[in-house]
Amino acid sequence: VRLVESGGGLVQAGGSLRLSCAASGTIFSINNMAWYRQAPGKARELVATITSGGIASYADSGKGRFTISRDNAKYTIYLQMNSLKPEDTGVYYCKAEVPVLVGSEQFEDDVWGQGTQVSVSS
Repeated sequence: VRLVESGGGLVQAGGSLRLSCAASGTIFSINNMAWYRQAPGKARELVATITSGGIASYADSGKGRFTISRDNAKYTIYLQMNSLKPEDTGVYYCKAEVPVLVGSEQFEDDVWGQGTQVSVSS
């Protein structure tokens, strides 16, 4: 499974961006998917998650401003970001939890995308 993010860019504070993350390859199913971000000099942090059933949850930093959604038919998730702030600047990464069967046991493999840069100017 391979993840490719897109939609990043430079935007002024108060603006909006919509990120996309598309999974490709041999896919039987994907469990939870999520968006993370990493600001310069800081650790990667969770932004939002969405289950295979479409239940979303958000970090406090994005509540009320960000919306995560999912199209299971396209193995794609989105992150609509509104009212962007300079502190939202960073590289945004997509993660997918992919079930893997090893013998008779099922595990989950975390697959990451390469990231897309979001820059918010003040």
